[in-house]
Amino acid sequence: MSTWKRDFASGLIVLAPLLVLLLVLRWFYQYIESIPLIDDLQPNIIPAPLEPVSRVIIAIAVFATVVLAVGYFMRTTLGRLAEAAVDDTINRIPALRVVYNASKLAIETAISGTDELQSPVYIETWPGIRMTAFRTGKKTRDGKIVLFMPTAPNITTGFVIEVEPERVEETGETVEEGMTRVLSAGFAESAHQVPVHEEEPPGGDGTGSPGSYGHVRTDGTPGDGEGTAAEGSGSTE
Repeated sequence: MSTWKRDFASGLIVLAPLLVLLLVLRWFYQYIESIPLIDDLQPNIIPAPLEPVSRVIIAIAVFATVVLAVGYFMRTTLGRLAEAAVDDTINRIPALRVVYNASKLAIETAISGTDELQSPVYIETWPGIRMTAFRTGKKTRDGKIVLFMPTAPNITTGFVIEVEPERVEETGETVEEGMTRVLSAGFAESAHQVPVHEEEPPGGDGTGSPGSYGHVRTDGTPGDGEGTAAEGSGSTE
């Protein structure tokens, strides 16, 4: 790959996620700012240029208040009965119950997860081939653990698999590291993959000329430079 292509790819990797994040924040801002009910709560003393920002602050405050109020209500017996009634009603609707249960499970997993929940693991799918999966924190009745194996680079699809606990190998990575490897289709470097750089001897020019130590392979074996140096010293003797 030429230098300008490598620089362009590096810049795109840095800027593309930031642009996506800005677009999401812009959409979120415009959506909250356009809520009609916020007009009734808007103070008259707010200057016109600051009204959009004030609308967003009011909307977030109202949303947080409603969430806290519902959470406090769920701690009561009446709240638990109301939640059970809502779940039972929605589960009777064939189309909506799938979306409702999936979103509820996703939020519960993200908020109340433990150290074991969603931790990345390795599983040997075929002899000599292992793939990355994530714990779901669930077990089957016969003692098998339930894993989710996402596809790369689209992690919204994948496979739900049930395996014996002894077939699972811990990766020692965080969820972010495992997801980064899957999302990047394996091209990203994790904290456990230390890149090997070319090293220079004291006083060397770093050009990798014969006699230097510039050529070092990633598997730790001597490169062309060391081999040349060894042959040269042997011929001198």
